[in-house]
Amino acid sequence: APTPSNDATLSALSIGSLSLTPAFAAATTSYTAATTNATNTITAVPADAGAEIHVLVNDVEIDNGTAATWQTGSNTVKVNVTAADGTSKKTYTVTVTKS
Repeated sequence: APTPSNDATLSALSIGSLSLTPAFAAATTSYTAATTNATNTITAVPADAGAEIHVLVNDVEIDNGTAATWQTGSNTVKVNVTAADGTSKKTYTVTVTKS
């Protein structure tokens, strides 16, 4: 059997059609975005298909690929990635400001 990967990076991260600042890069873990929408769909794609993804919006877990509901003001999105072998973890954070 192949050895499970220790890759805990994302290959893509999107929040609806919002622009992330800075632009997404696997090595960058902190972003900001702005929206006027009530909701946006959060999609996180692991670099390794065996990695586990947990998406939290204001500390409430939602399913990856589903819509988050924004509160007015600052919202914190955390995407926790755990490598398939369980040894490596990474957290991507996006601060989404809803006006």
